[in-house]
Amino acid sequence: MLRCRDGTLYTGWTYDIEKRLKAHNDGTGSKYTRSRRPVSLCYVEECADKRAALRRECEIKKMPRHKKLLLMTAEKNF
Repeated sequence: MLRCRDGTLYTGWTYDIEKRLKAHNDGTGSKYTRSRRPVSLCYVEECADKRAALRRECEIKKMPRHKKLLLMTAEKNF
């Protein structure tokens, strides 16, 4: 999960976190983060495979903001 300059949160999945973070900050990561740079990494989960990662991404995206913030503060994992 990324925290954007405007305080919003962006959730996605990747095989390479550092490469993806650089892409977001270079303006090529996603349309959403392009106008909200710089972004910073604020939460990471490791999944067994792509299917599990996509499923978890969907679950997190459906969470209300306050639950995402609790998720981030409950476990500093990056």
